[in-house]
Amino acid sequence: MQLSAAPYEERLTAPRTWWLISFLVGVSMALVLLPFGTLPMLGGLAGGTAVAAVAASSYGSVRIRVVGDSLIAGEAKIPLAALGEAEVLDAEEARAWRTYKADPRAFLLLRAYIPTALRVEVTDPQDPTPYLYLSTREPERLAQALRTETSA
Repeated sequence: MQLSAAPYEERLTAPRTWWLISFLVGVSMALVLLPFGTLPMLGGLAGGTAVAAVAASSYGSVRIRVVGDSLIAGEAKIPLAALGEAEVLDAEEARAWRTYKADPRAFLLLRAYIPTALRVEVTDPQDPTPYLYLSTREPERLAQALRTETSA
């Protein structure tokens, strides 16, 4: 039995600057605890950095996958049969779909630090969601994976 690889998989990791910010949160905690002594200051540095790093890591650990007959985006799992046309959005068009063109019923997997996105229509008449907005660094590749799996 041979395991088939997912035709598309992407992890939307947090940018590198967020790790620097995590360290700066730890430094801030250390400065707050400095009047209480060296040991509390070191604990604040370690604890503040760790908490901020866990928050950045968990926010940046979301994945988008096309596996079998499903699109898995974060915690959502959508059958490919319920999806319509995919539209690749450049940075300017993605900004428009995040703001004034947005529909409040849409499913948004939004990461503001990723400028490009893919908008996929939902064709299931039972689903009130009009479209999926997926932040992705490789929208063309994701659209191609959706087309390939839908036609297969």
